[in-house]
Amino acid sequence: MKGAACRFRPLTADAQTPTLGKTKVQRMEINVSFDRPEDGPKAGPVTVGWFLTSDKGAVLYDPPERLLFRQVNKAHAKSASRCPAVIQMESRYFVVKCPFDIHLGFGRDDKGKAHLINRAGVGSSIRGNKLGEVMTLVAEAEWRYPDRPTVQMALPYCFIADELVYITQIGTFAHYRKDPLPGTIFGGRFPLNVWPRPLMWAFEWHEPEKDMILRRGEPLFYCQFEAEGPDRPVQVVEAERTPELQTYMDQIGGVVNYVNQTFGLFKAAEAMRPKKLLSPKLRE
Repeated sequence: MKGAACRFRPLTADAQTPTLGKTKVQRMEINVSFDRPEDGPKAGPVTVGWFLTSDKGAVLYDPPERLLFRQVNKAHAKSASRCPAVIQMESRYFVVKCPFDIHLGFGRDDKGKAHLINRAGVGSSIRGNKLGEVMTLVAEAEWRYPDRPTVQMALPYCFIADELVYITQIGTFAHYRKDPLPGTIFGGRFPLNVWPRPLMWAFEWHEPEKDMILRRGEPLFYCQFEAEGPDRPVQVVEAERTPELQTYMDQIGGVVNYVNQTFGLFKAAEAMRPKKLLSPKLRE
């Protein structure tokens, strides 16, 4: 979208304005027009690439899927499943599924130090010495509230685009759980074209006396993508982890450990970013 133009043209109309005992009739006409180039990367769908930052255990991580509900009632013309607004909304969210079965509790030792408890015990699908590599308890000094522990799940999912695209990570509001999680996830929003970083699942434990249960294959969070032109459809494709992309990620990686407010580094990152980083993966 190159730009937008708004034109206001006053005409005689139906608005009533008192004028010395008489009624003066006025009307205002508003026209809004949008111009978009007919070719180039911003002319068609928004293309977003996804990839894993590591091939280790890649078989565990399902590709992101568009939020679509199958086997719904479409027989009635007024069914919500046929509503264009509902279809539009659902088509703009992509689901990332949970790769693990996890059953955790929260506790404190005799010195009051917070720690996680593996409720699954010997029945856990994840070995005890590997659970800490997947799920970590954030240092208590970094919690937003003193009575709400924060845990994080490390994930290798990463997204990239060659135009300005913001990614928003949010909770799974459209999926029902019989056993609701005892808290909320941290959302986040940033421009993925200049800041391709692996996502993580961060959870704020509002009721630490209740267990947290995650099941493999269930929705873990949603991703929404925003680009120039709100009417453009979004397509998510698997991307190659090219040497150029890996080099760029190394250049911006880990800086959160050394500076605050990493958003202030976006301009510097954009200056060193190659023009093209998204290369769709070709499968035979």
